[in-house]
Amino acid sequence: MDLLGQVRYLIKKEIVLEWRSKYALNGILLYVVSTIFVCYLSFKQINPVTWNALFWIIMLFASVNAIAKSFLQENKGRQLYYYSIASARAIIISKIVYNILLMLLLSVIAIAFYSLVFNNPIGDPLFYLLSVLAGSISFASVFTMISGIASKANNSGALMAILSFPVIIPLLIVLIKFSKNAMDGLDRSVSLDEIGVLLAINIIVITISLLLFPFLWRD
Repeated sequence: MDLLGQVRYLIKKEIVLEWRSKYALNGILLYVVSTIFVCYLSFKQINPVTWNALFWIIMLFASVNAIAKSFLQENKGRQLYYYSIASARAIIISKIVYNILLMLLLSVIAIAFYSLVFNNPIGDPLFYLLSVLAGSISFASVFTMISGIASKANNSGALMAILSFPVIIPLLIVLIKFSKNAMDGLDRSVSLDEIGVLLAINIIVITISLLLFPFLWRD
């Protein structure tokens, strides 16, 4: 089977397993909804700057909960089975694509519920939605790569936190600035630099994943 066929098969496998259990998706949705509702009970009314920052904090922790399981939940026997039927690049690509789809679904639900619970101060809703989708893709690609690296260590949870910190902080700064421009209703050309940085981060992360993961997978 060629690379594209392996990726398609593995993505289908991920979707079927998630559809059968629905454990991860339901748990993440419960986390997002309950966190937003608790924030509403605590703050009632918040200014636009806090509104934006609070949303990205919620999405960050939701992303960690959603994507950390990508490799950490795979036992040694299942990893050996994957090793025998698919290439390492097909596995990492399928994980990234599946997590991107999962995060896109989660982010759309989160921003819809968040806007419903709190007053919506967004000046350019479509452009803000674009920033949310771009952030979801970035979170998925970064955390998938880091989850793959951390899964090879004994204390994988702590290693994932350590490895993700230098990448996530600059990413969050860019996303908050991008979304803040959309919230203020500024001209869309003002955010071209942020869009370029996000594209560069995703390209670099995915490229590094394709280069490094085959060596990790052999272990």
